[in-house]
Amino acid sequence: MMNRPLLGLLAGALLGVLDGLTALLSAPDLAGQIAGIVIGSTLKGLLAGLITGVIARWIAKPGVGVAVGMLVSSLVTAPVAYLNATGYKDPSFYWKIMLPGALVGAIVGYVILRYGKPPRPRAEAT
Repeated sequence: MMNRPLLGLLAGALLGVLDGLTALLSAPDLAGQIAGIVIGSTLKGLLAGLITGVIARWIAKPGVGVAVGMLVSSLVTAPVAYLNATGYKDPSFYWKIMLPGALVGAIVGYVILRYGKPPRPRAEAT
């Protein structure tokens, strides 16, 4: 078993790549920019996965991990979604970025709690 922050990094990066590739389906007119989109999504996934993994050190329930993953990923993704929606003057970009980002966060949160190494119980001071 891998420690939770490291697993969060790996799962976030892998799912970030897949998230970026979904732009080919949701916005095919941006196919010429797919490399930048995939790199940006991978970086978002890395950051959200690391933060979720660190927080998950204190969480025991997978449902809470899913919620934390969604929240962290949404917070990391929101500025990018806002900038794209206003930059392209197309509000649909907000949802095309936020929804896959939140889904990635939920999956990362679940993976971390399900497959990550639980923290060692702390020794009680006597």
